[in-house]
Amino acid sequence: MIQSTIHYGLHFGLPLFIALLFYRKNWLRAYGIMLLAFLIDLDHLLAHPIFDSNRCSINFHPLHSYYAIIVYVLLLLPKPSRLIALGLVAHIISDVADCCLM
Repeated sequence: MIQSTIHYGLHFGLPLFIALLFYRKNWLRAYGIMLLAFLIDLDHLLAHPIFDSNRCSINFHPLHSYYAIIVYVLLLLPKPSRLIALGLVAHIISDVADCCLM
């Protein structure tokens, strides 16, 4: 229960914190764009079973691989991709925290 609360709290709370801190004027738009990072969880559909509460997503699913994470970090550099990259990196941070709690 605590693990899932922390995991989903980070999934929704970390992008909200970033949006309110750095994009105060347009925080709702920034938050919405960062939440689009949930789309990387579509790679869970490739796994069998699709959901396993005892499986660490990091380096198991293709969009959660170390190579993908490097791309997400590099996407922080150009301004046009920064918001989605922030969402992706925040998503990975929450998944790493989940793995650490297993």
